[in-house]
Amino acid sequence: QVQLVESGGGLVQPGGSLRLSCAASGSISGISTMGWYRQAPGKQRELVATITVGGTTNYADSVKGRFTISRDNAKNTVYLQMNSLKPEDTAVYYCEASAGWPYWGQGTQVTVSS
Repeated sequence: QVQLVESGGGLVQPGGSLRLSCAASGSISGISTMGWYRQAPGKQRELVATITVGGTTNYADSVKGRFTISRDNAKNTVYLQMNSLKPEDTAVYYCEASAGWPYWGQGTQVTVSS
């Protein structure tokens, strides 16, 4: 079992920044890729960014150049630095860890509004 706890969400004005964190615990030795997904009201959950153990990253086109995913394997934590936030980035952000099958965090709300 893998437990994931996200933090760092909140309310921010357009153009602002937030940093999300996701700490993994439990059977962490089996974790390979970790990532961030988001789900806006009335929409399906979508990929935001992923990162492998080796540091290879992948981003949704909508966040390229604005968001940066990083990972501290020693702390079993993945981060999402979000800059130049837009109202359309408003969603619940979920951390995901692949360890044989996907594990999900509880989600953290990000609201971008003036």
